[in-house]
Amino acid sequence: MTLLRSWVESANSADTPFPLNNLPYGVFSTDSETMPRCGVAIGDQIFDLFKAESDGLVDLGAAVFDVPYWNEVMDLGAESWTALRARLIELLAEGAEALPDYLVAQADVTMQMPFKVAEFTDFYAGKHHAMNVGTMFRGPENALPPNWLHIPIGYNGRASTVVVSGTDIVRPNGQTKAPDAEMPSFGPCKRLDIELEMGAIIGGANAMGDPVTVQQADDMIFGYVLLNDWSARDIQAWEYQPLGPFQAKAFATSISPWIVTKEALEPFRTRTPEREKELLPHLVEPGPMLYDIDLEVTMAPKGKAATVIARTNYDRMYYSAAQQLAHHATSGCAMNVGDLIGSGTISGPEKSERGSLLELTWGGKEPMTLETGETRTFIEDGDTLTLAGAAKGEGYQIGFGTCVGTILPAKTFPQ
Repeated sequence: MTLLRSWVESANSADTPFPLNNLPYGVFSTDSETMPRCGVAIGDQIFDLFKAESDGLVDLGAAVFDVPYWNEVMDLGAESWTALRARLIELLAEGAEALPDYLVAQADVTMQMPFKVAEFTDFYAGKHHAMNVGTMFRGPENALPPNWLHIPIGYNGRASTVVVSGTDIVRPNGQTKAPDAEMPSFGPCKRLDIELEMGAIIGGANAMGDPVTVQQADDMIFGYVLLNDWSARDIQAWEYQPLGPFQAKAFATSISPWIVTKEALEPFRTRTPEREKELLPHLVEPGPMLYDIDLEVTMAPKGKAATVIARTNYDRMYYSAAQQLAHHATSGCAMNVGDLIGSGTISGPEKSERGSLLELTWGGKEPMTLETGETRTFIEDGDTLTLAGAAKGEGYQIGFGTCVGTILPAKTFPQ
């Protein structure tokens, strides 16, 4: 597929993340409007769907854009998702009547959470990441637990602390224990980290007791966002045995503000890697269900320029979001509209592709030097971490915007 041209001139550049081919969904607010509203990114503009629906330009058979979230559109199902995208392309394509009164400049808005997060589950489904972390703590011969090559491992996180890009993150307090200490201590996290992930937003549901196939799971996915599952590695090291992460992950998860649809990503589908162990039939993919999406992470100390610290691709994952969702529902677990599935940290085989500081600095033993001259093992107060990603087509790209968070100092714990 090549670039689709629009009457919105800024959408016709190969450099924009938001050409007509993309049309990602978000929620925005302005100084002059009291209620946030749903919109579609097109070039450097946003097409106002609340206004378009109110004026009859967009009609999905029910009023769904009178609320500041996309869950009601998700509820309508896949046929309506397809119809909406087709109508938007019709309205915004080159040759259609220009509708400048329905555009708002992205530079003049504040982006909000694009959907109500029902529940959040994070996975550990990147093999290079799992091998790196396992090697650090258990040696290369025991890096992967026995179940890892058979099922996507995950844990239930906190929907309450999923926040939109641009939200500052307060350094968490927690309990840690030094290797030579007799007792644990309490205080601010000293080994604060990121996890470069993709998030899949679930737009369909299954009843409790009803599993879904991998194909049905893929059909249930509404779209994708960038996701940073902030991690307190020192808190995690003390608490995670025997049940896995808890407070070390519960304090914050950031997502990018634009939901990129499966339809926009369709030309970039790719297969998961060759299996080292044959999967059981309920997890076998009927077709390509990963995506070729270039990803990068930058770090910027307070008041300083950003340095690219990692570049990788979503196609490095061992399990797709559809496999993760299908596995989640195998027991009869009910999945809901608005559920968020984190891919797990995305890392590649090269050091430059590692999607966490834990890997990049090998547990803090190999400090990295930023272009500004500072060194880092983990994140310091005032540092800004930015995730970015785009699928690259012929003369266009499907971008996600950015997923940004700045670390604020820990708060004093009440005495």
